[in-house]
Amino acid sequence: MIAILDYGIGNIGSISNMLRKIGVKAAASSDPSVIANADKLILPGVGHFDYCMQQLKNSDFYELLHKKVLEDKIPMLGVCVGCQMLMETSEEGREKGLGWIKGSVVRFKADQMSASLKIPHMDWTEVHPTDSCLLYSGIANPRFYFVHSYHVLCDDPGLVTATAKYGYDFAASVQSGNISGVQFHPEKSHRFGMDLYRNFSKLY
Repeated sequence: MIAILDYGIGNIGSISNMLRKIGVKAAASSDPSVIANADKLILPGVGHFDYCMQQLKNSDFYELLHKKVLEDKIPMLGVCVGCQMLMETSEEGREKGLGWIKGSVVRFKADQMSASLKIPHMDWTEVHPTDSCLLYSGIANPRFYFVHSYHVLCDDPGLVTATAKYGYDFAASVQSGNISGVQFHPEKSHRFGMDLYRNFSKLY
C-alpha cells in the first residue's frame, strides 16, 4: 500500500484519484499507524518551501518518516515542492530541507533565459530520462506538466535521473537509492503521469 503523506499541503486528492484510476492501492493519511504499515510513500508539495517544511515538521509522523525512509528504506517519491524538500536548502526560504539528497533548490536564472520566457515555468515540457531510471520504464517520449519557479541542483550530477529545458537544462527528477523526486506534477500529466505512478507502484 502506498501512503500519500497528508500534512495539509499538496494535490493529495488528485494523486489519490489517479492512483485509484490505475488500480493501485493507496491511502492519503496523516495517521502514523497507516504510514507505519505502508510499503511506499509519496510526499506531495505545493506553494512556498518554508511553509511546506514547517507543516511537515509539525506533523505527527515526521520522525516516523525518517525511520521509514532512512532505516527501512522503502521507496519514497517527492512531487514538485515535495521533490525540493528532499534537498538540504532552498533559495526560496530559510528552513532546512530534509537533506536526504545533497544539494540545494535554486530559482530559475533569468539572466540565462530569453526575455520571452516567464517565471514561473508553467507548461507541458518534454522530459529526457536516463536509461537506468525505472520510473520512466516503457514511457515513450515523456511529457509532463510543470508549475515552478525553483528547481533542484544536486551536488552529485549523477543523481539526476531526467532533465527538461526551460531556457536551459534543469533537473526534472532525481534519485538517491530508495529516494526519488520529480519536479513536475504526474497527477496533472494524464497518461504520462499514470504510467509514472504505475512504475513507482511496482518498485521493489
